[in-house]
Amino acid sequence: MTGERLDADWVRFWWKQADASLNRLKELFLQTHGFLPGHNCVMLATDDSHRATGALVDLTPIPSDLTTLYWVISEAALPDADSGYFIHSPATVAGHFREYGPAPIDGESIALVFAGDGGGCLFAIGDSGYIWKSATASWSDHFDIVAAGLQEFLEQLGRRIANQL
Repeated sequence: MTGERLDADWVRFWWKQADASLNRLKELFLQTHGFLPGHNCVMLATDDSHRATGALVDLTPIPSDLTTLYWVISEAALPDADSGYFIHSPATVAGHFREYGPAPIDGESIALVFAGDGGGCLFAIGDSGYIWKSATASWSDHFDIVAAGLQEFLEQLGRRIANQL
């Protein structure tokens, strides 16, 4: 595992910052871009998403950081952060895992696709904790490391949101 484990309090703090930035983005988007923004939100976890996280854990071993993330937030839709970023719900991750299996990343015994971007590229978290991005919009393509862990990934995502302001 890379570095320290993701802390739920840190994720809640990140959510508050992201939510504030998204509210500001919604206020400025029309005047900045000339059209209305998409539906940009980071949704807090619910009882249903907690059950879906439990079902995902029962389905396959998942990195504890992903469990921590899903215990705080259930998903994110950020179509106006750069080309778009989407953190999939635990139910979606489980469905994709059933359909496609783990992402084929050398050196990872299991890598779960948990997010994507507006161009169709996928993000996976390996059992190492690293975050990987597909080189193209393909489940079976080459993946490159883009973050040392979920906290770094979320920090990068927070900067992408802030850069739209």
